[in-house]
Amino acid sequence: MKKGLILEGGAMRGLFTAGVIDVMMENNIDVDGIVGVSAGACFGCNYKSRQIGRTIRYSVKYAKEPLYCSYRSLIATGNLFNKGFCYYKIPFKLDKVDKKTFEESPMEFWIVATDVKTGKAVYKKAEKINKETMEWIRASSSMPVVSNVVEINGHGYLDGGISDSIPLKFFESLGYDKNIVITTQPEDYRKPPISKEKVMKVALKKIPAIFEAMKHRHEMYNAQVDYIMRKEAQGEILVIRPKNTLPIDRISHDPDEMTLVYNIGREVATEMMPQIRKFYSEKKEA
Repeated sequence: MKKGLILEGGAMRGLFTAGVIDVMMENNIDVDGIVGVSAGACFGCNYKSRQIGRTIRYSVKYAKEPLYCSYRSLIATGNLFNKGFCYYKIPFKLDKVDKKTFEESPMEFWIVATDVKTGKAVYKKAEKINKETMEWIRASSSMPVVSNVVEINGHGYLDGGISDSIPLKFFESLGYDKNIVITTQPEDYRKPPISKEKVMKVALKKIPAIFEAMKHRHEMYNAQVDYIMRKEAQGEILVIRPKNTLPIDRISHDPDEMTLVYNIGREVATEMMPQIRKFYSEKKEA
């Protein structure tokens, strides 16, 4: 039996996930592997490094810092979330990832990104905290139009949510058979088609595969939600989700708003803790 944890993205909605996983760590819930998409990768790495509270701490502290996330950064660097500050200065200097704990942990940590040439998902297993891992996390979190393409080993990547928003099937393909899925949208949410399609097509003309993937993303996402709900109804997975639409936009500079969403995640996880313990302790039927 392999216990997996699947973390959807959603930019600042990911603070809900941060609250959930902090409560899981506080309750000593161990998993064999995590796969994170976008914010799920950014914040999920703290599970492998066992750093309770790190996500909300630096998010609140640097919420109003222009180098953290701003149009000033976008104009100057091509990235809304500043590459140097978010992916290097914070994790390596200001609020360090616990490199030793991360690398000694037997827990697998997977990152999802989208190949800009094919529009298909690429999955990277991260075993160390180094520049390459940070580039994969940055790629997974790099939203088209407001981010530059991230070049890694001669290939270009962008946001993993474009191609595989909730990678449950990927983890199942690796043999993970006791999976908890954390989403950042309520149960009744369904993604609408891309807005301003003609504008987006022009904006993404140099990476047409990304445009095509985004054009059909709602179909992929909604099919994944339907699959998850079927598996949930059959008792094969456990889903942790907000009860209502989270009171935060994809981008936020409001520490109180961030803390509220984080605490919603904590409340849901605390309420579901008996279910979480029971689900991971039960043996899967043959």
